[in-house]
Amino acid sequence: MTASLEVEDRILVLAPRGRDAEVIQRLLDRSGTPVAVCPDAAGWIADLTNGAAAAVVTEEALADADTTALDAWIDGQPPWSDFPFILLATRQAGRRPARAAATIERLGNVVLLERPINAETLASAVASALRVRRRQYQARGHILEREQAQEKLRVANETLERRVEERTREVEAARETLAFALDSAGMGSWDLDLRHDTARRSGRHDAIFGYDQPVPSWGKTDFFGHTIPEDRPVLEAAFEQALKTGILDVECRIRRPDGAIRWIAAKGRAEYGGDGSPVRMAGIVLDRTDQRVTEDALRQAQKMEAIGQLTGGVAHDFNNLLTVIVGGLDMMIRKPDNVERVKRLAEAAMGAARRGEQLTQQLLAFSRRQMLRPQTLNPNRLLLDFKPLAERAAGGAVEFAFDLDPAIDPIRIDPAQFEAAVLNLVVNARDAMEGSGRNARIALTSRNVRLDTASVADRGVPPGDYVEISVSDTGSGIPPETLARVFEPFFTTKEVGKGTGLGLSQVYGFTRSAGGYVDIDSTLGAGTTFRIRIPRSADPAGEETGAGASNLLPLRRAGVGDTVLLVEDDEQVLGMAVESLEELHYRVVIARNAAQALEHLKGVERIDILFSDVVMPGGMNGSQLAVEAQRLRPGLKVLLTSGYVANLDEGQVIGKGELTVLNKPYRRDELARSLRLVLSGRAD
Repeated sequence: MTASLEVEDRILVLAPRGRDAEVIQRLLDRSGTPVAVCPDAAGWIADLTNGAAAAVVTEEALADADTTALDAWIDGQPPWSDFPFILLATRQAGRRPARAAATIERLGNVVLLERPINAETLASAVASALRVRRRQYQARGHILEREQAQEKLRVANETLERRVEERTREVEAARETLAFALDSAGMGSWDLDLRHDTARRSGRHDAIFGYDQPVPSWGKTDFFGHTIPEDRPVLEAAFEQALKTGILDVECRIRRPDGAIRWIAAKGRAEYGGDGSPVRMAGIVLDRTDQRVTEDALRQAQKMEAIGQLTGGVAHDFNNLLTVIVGGLDMMIRKPDNVERVKRLAEAAMGAARRGEQLTQQLLAFSRRQMLRPQTLNPNRLLLDFKPLAERAAGGAVEFAFDLDPAIDPIRIDPAQFEAAVLNLVVNARDAMEGSGRNARIALTSRNVRLDTASVADRGVPPGDYVEISVSDTGSGIPPETLARVFEPFFTTKEVGKGTGLGLSQVYGFTRSAGGYVDIDSTLGAGTTFRIRIPRSADPAGEETGAGASNLLPLRRAGVGDTVLLVEDDEQVLGMAVESLEELHYRVVIARNAAQALEHLKGVERIDILFSDVVMPGGMNGSQLAVEAQRLRPGLKVLLTSGYVANLDEGQVIGKGELTVLNKPYRRDELARSLRLVLSGRAD
């Protein structure tokens, strides 16, 4: 059989005796059926091999032929083929010989017609054989199509398998590369199933947590269990935030099985299910201990450098001031009888002392240790009241422009510190434009700003609504190497004698104390802008009492019998305070610590006002003493004094207006004014 898809329609005729072949051919020609008459069995079998639709053969032609080749051809048919034979048999008087019967059986799909036969019967048999053969050809087509489809599928499968193998090798290579890269960087990978609290980890991950061999199981509970108790709230908060934002970024300390404490950093991303709930979190972990040690050492070195610079600056400035004070006092002691000379030297010493007081306040402002008196204020009103002073500080040669947003939000600040910060920026801007040869212009603006998380990421403040006060100049700008140091105490680029290097330090300290920060934008040759950003206050603005406001009362002495409980642990300060109070006609009860003061308060003697230092030994400071004193004697007036608040939070509590504070050093008239303000119930 041919493997061609061609459909054969010819009939092969093998009838070598008589006129059978001729008659059959004429009959089939009339029906339009192609006919091929074969002269002998060998030719007939050869034509079968070349292709035919059916065959008409006489029984005697097969009886005389060698059927070996025919049997082989029949056996070699493809699965779809069952070739149809029409056998013209001789009428038999009895049973057909066994050999003839076997030959007919071997033909398989055979129609046996006994002669004589009429033309219609033969034509019908041929037509039936052709229909059968056409159905076989159809089956062949279906089989071939299926085989071709199977072949295509096989090829596709082989291609897919090859691609899967290639992709698997690529993924495996990429995984090995990533694992090698992570391991080289000291990072371990983790993939946490949040629903089942199980995780897949790399070997480096387990090694970071102190395990030489892979841990059988691991989950969030295990991670939290290794975290030291002090850092666990930070880790829990970071995970809670990561479930909402999808990003984990946390550093904490862990305790390894051998007891060693290590710093680690964990970073990852969350994956969410169809219902929006987090189902997975994956990322990396690395040991940050060595880097932390290096950073701490660097910070310590920078701190020591800053302390050395600060110490030198303080020593230089205070030695200058002490030279004036000590020298003046020495000359007064030598010639006390020259009143005019003593007065002049005393005034010079007082001026030097006041400069020392200002220097101390600037240092405390930078370190955020100054005594604060915050108020909720409209910054525009402070700036407008402050405008004449700012214009004088800028100088007549400088164009001074104000651009204040009328819808500015209120802020909670210490007004004196705020005005000092703005004044420092104005003076700094003025000095930056000296000799620049440019049109000197200072612009002071205020506006409301909304800062997102990215804007304050490295500022140490939360995102939200802020008020921005900016001071811009048209000076020469600040070089990058200088920009990083402008807030360092005593760092200055000015000539000796023209600046202490504490002005911008005060600005920095003020903004941090107010919960904000200061930003610098400087371009060489174009100028500089300092931006103070302070959180918006939710409270309404009150009446401002800035440094320029007039709150002075005439000096008044004590009323008859007014008694002050004075609490001071420094003997020299105590002696000066007693002398000042007695000169103001107050009766003074002395206590050198909080315990002694409480003993007096538990008694029955008259005490009109408690005047106490804030920082004292003995376990109870001045603000704590004030609370206990007012518990013992409700309504008792309290005036505190201090030049330094050791604890920042304490300073902020004191500055909330609940207690009045007199800064050290103070003069007698300042003490008198503060006492009368407190006794009369007025707030400073």
